Amino acid sequence: MKILFNKKFLNHNVNSEAEGAYRIAEFPKNFQDIDSNGEKYITLVHTKEYAQSIKETCLNSDVAAEVQLTPDSYEAAISAVGLAAKAAQDGDFAVIRPPGHHAGRERAAGFCLFNNIAIASQMLVDEGKKVFIFDFDGHHGDGTQAIFYNTNQVFYASTHQMYAYPYTGFPEETGEGQGKGFTLNLPLVSGSGDLEFFAALDKVIAVAREFEPDVVGVSAGFDAYEKDRLLQLKFSLKAYYECGLRLRRAFPKIFAVLEGGYHNDIKQCVETFVDGVNVGARPRKSLYDENMSFG
Repeated sequence: MKILFNKKFLNHNVNSEAEGAYRIAEFPKNFQDIDSNGEKYITLVHTKEYAQSIKETCLNSDVAAEVQLTPDSYEAAISAVGLAAKAAQDGDFAVIRPPGHHAGRERAAGFCLFNNIAIASQMLVDEGKKVFIFDFDGHHGDGTQAIFYNTNQVFYASTHQMYAYPYTGFPEETGEGQGKGFTLNLPLVSGSGDLEFFAALDKVIAVAREFEPDVVGVSAGFDAYEKDRLLQLKFSLKAYYECGLRLRRAFPKIFAVLEGGYHNDIKQCVETFVDGVNVGARPRKSLYDENMSFG
């Protein structure tokens, strides 16, 4: 798994103390720009009318999703979609802004304009693949859940802080119609840390194995991290390493996109998760001991 990045993401919502450019300011030191215009993919999930409205809102420097937008915001948004799609194709981690998992088919919310992971996943579904989305952002991905709530081609699973924005993601939300049973929510109480996360992660992996996905997509938000300013979960870096390790040992094809995380350690969190995935991809050492053989 490689890290995909572009400096365009630094030009969006620059000075915000919440979802601001500070979140990814360290990445240009180590990663080259990768261009990928994803405008053509937007309508895989969103309506044409909604896509056009977001474009006009950006070009007119108006407000949406609690963010003052600019023309640079639109460039960032379509690049985020493009890098998410590229990550899905190549098994990489797209470090992108704006995030996406609160965006619905026709709704911008929670700093999110286009639902990057949903678009990338729908692209894979249109290629005939089954996709399992694991969202470990500390906020529930209500937009992603809603988009796939009625389908059995995408399984959406989320761990998140209970009773936090957007105040959704309760265990009884399990899908509707053909999607009944293809949504799993595992809310965690305030103060939960690594042990609680690992218990939830084991459940997610067990359910995912039953689903037998062709690809696992990760909505990787790092606001459950112990230094986050908005939430009260207590995940350590070890949690993200173990998550990447366990997911990659269980599934051969994984990609990830950045969601939230409101602190100065995003780069360290991303690299730790990617390290886990890459270690998990290595063949395990044989348990066979030739000194114990007979005959």
